[in-house]
Amino acid sequence: MKIFATDTSAVAASCALAEDGKIIFEFYTNAGLQHSRTLAPMIESAFKCTEISISDVDCFAVSKGPGSFTGVRIGIAAVKGMAFEKDKPCVGVSTLEAMAYNLECVKGIICSVMDARCSQVYNALFEFNNGELSRLCDDRVLTVDELGSELKNEKKPIIFVGDGALLCYNRLKDSLFDAHIAPEGQRFQRASGVIKAAQTALSKGQSVSAGELLPSYLRLPQAVRNLKEKQKET
Repeated sequence: MKIFATDTSAVAASCALAEDGKIIFEFYTNAGLQHSRTLAPMIESAFKCTEISISDVDCFAVSKGPGSFTGVRIGIAAVKGMAFEKDKPCVGVSTLEAMAYNLECVKGIICSVMDARCSQVYNALFEFNNGELSRLCDDRVLTVDELGSELKNEKKPIIFVGDGALLCYNRLKDSLFDAHIAPEGQRFQRASGVIKAAQTALSKGQSVSAGELLPSYLRLPQAVRNLKEKQKET
C-alpha cells in the first residue's frame, strides 16, 4: 500500500510518501515561508523523485488539526484535490497524535503541545506500550498553568513535543518531577508522523472520502471569538 501525507498545520511544512509501511520520501521545511508557496513544489518533488504517480497512491493522509486555521485548510485542500480526482480514500489525523509518533522509542508520557496563543495550548497526552501508541486524553485547549496542575503529580518522565514544547518546558520544568523536551529534529510536526497515525487508523477501517474529509480546529478563529465578545457587550 502506498500512502501520501502532508502536514501544514503550523509553521513547518512537510509531505511524505510511504510504501508498504516504509517511508520512501519526506520533504520538510521550517523556513517560515507561506505554505501556499512551499507545498506544491514539495508534492511535485515527492512524485518526481520516487517516480510514483498520484494515481498509484492508495490513500491520502493529512493532519486535520488542531493548528493554524489557514495552514490546516491548505493541507486539507491539497489532499482533497488529489484524492477526489482519483476517488481515493482519505485519512485525517490529529496533529497532536501524529507528533507523538516522532517519539516511538521514548518511555514516559508524551505531552504534545501546540501554541494556541493567549497563554493557551492545544494538547493531548500519549504513551507507547509495547510499540503501540495509547491516547491518554482527547485533544483539547487549555492554559499552560492548567496543564501544569494536571501533570505536577506525575511520576513518569514527561516529554514535551510540538511548537509549544519549549514554552511549556520552560514554564513548567521546575514544578514537574521529571520533565524533558524533545530534540529539535523530533520536536515539530512531520508528514511521516501523519503516515504512521494514518496506518493505525486504516488498520481499524477508519477512512473517509475526499468529500467527507473535514478539519478539526478545537476552537473558533480569533476573529469570530472577537465578534462574539463584542456581541455580548452590546
